[in-house]
Amino acid sequence: MMLKQQITRRSLAKCLAFAVAAPSAWAEDSEPEVTIVEFNDAGERIGVAHVKKVAHTEAEWRKLLTSEQYYVTRHGSTDMAFTGTYYQIHDRGLFRCVCCTNALFSSETKFDSGTGWPSFWAPIAEENVRTRSDVSLLIQRVEVLCARCDAHLGHVFDDGPPSTHLRYCINESSLRFISRKS
Repeated sequence: MMLKQQITRRSLAKCLAFAVAAPSAWAEDSEPEVTIVEFNDAGERIGVAHVKKVAHTEAEWRKLLTSEQYYVTRHGSTDMAFTGTYYQIHDRGLFRCVCCTNALFSSETKFDSGTGWPSFWAPIAEENVRTRSDVSLLIQRVEVLCARCDAHLGHVFDDGPPSTHLRYCINESSLRFISRKS
């Protein structure tokens, strides 16, 4: 059985007033949230978490990061190949975002790609990174970003080892390595 309801000017006015007021009321408490998978420093999965997106002003990022970290993570620059130490690391551990400490990669998926950058065949959790198209060098590439703070991490290519055949080519300046003591 359908009920017919008559729309009056008064009910329409109330509805419109609510529609106009609600977004501004929600905006005050609605900082963007993201879903990530949290890990402790031993690389053990803690669980899925809904966290506020990390955002700072340009001035705040400059204070929090070194010059190189700032230009790589906040402006999409790239480290020089073979200049860091992480591409050579074979220790067990966890690689976190230098900007927000989000867990990004595990040494278990790291491999020597011969490129001079730390390379991984998979992120520690798909939820912790995001990708987008990048045509900045007039070629089609896939940029990898931190899901929590939008830091530029590097690029992903389809020339990696089995089983994923992916190579996450990541800038050392965007990472902080946490060694896992055995």
